[in-house]
Amino acid sequence: MDEFNLIESKTRNTIYVIIITKFDKYLTMTNQAIIIGIAVGAFFSGIGIGYAVFQPADQPAMTTSASAQTELEKYKTAENLASQHIKTFDNLDFDVFTNQKWEQLKESHSQDVIVHWPDGHKTEGIERHIEDLKAMFVYAPDTRIQEHPVRIASGEWTSVIGVMEGTFTEPMPLPDGNSIPPTGKPFKLVMCTVGHWENGVMDEEYLFWDNQTFMNQIGLGQ
Repeated sequence: MDEFNLIESKTRNTIYVIIITKFDKYLTMTNQAIIIGIAVGAFFSGIGIGYAVFQPADQPAMTTSASAQTELEKYKTAENLASQHIKTFDNLDFDVFTNQKWEQLKESHSQDVIVHWPDGHKTEGIERHIEDLKAMFVYAPDTRIQEHPVRIASGEWTSVIGVMEGTFTEPMPLPDGNSIPPTGKPFKLVMCTVGHWENGVMDEEYLFWDNQTFMNQIGLGQ
């Protein structure tokens, strides 16, 4: 009986050892599988995160940068164009108008330019505009514009505030053929010109000054 118990005990222990050994191997294999699984998962997750974070983020940044550069170039072009128009405006008043260089007016005005005058009438065409300007010098040969205290430009529009001066020293022709004798009085008017530009020339122009102030200064005001 004791021998049987000893054999049974040894057999049971052997079975326990086998089971424990098998179980340890199973745990070891399972742990390895889990570790490998985690490593592989982390690797592919890293690739996914890298793509998600870096790839899409670059594209909007590049697009935004290109868009900003395009807008900057447009702004610079518009600024340069506006600056050129202002310089032309200065030359028109200080040299072309003041010195009656009428042929040069065709270099800065379109052939069909529309001009709005302070008294409300409107003309079309460069030749008619030149004739109206010439008429101002008939009774005041020293008419001149020598300063633009304010100069503004935005895209295709420019505007200047100037000072127009002269002296009523010659007869002023009237539409009925008569004339008003000169008073010898000087005038000095604040005036404004607004111009619209297209293809490098002015195609429409607005002239502003106070005609009542003008008449009062030359002695014809009521």
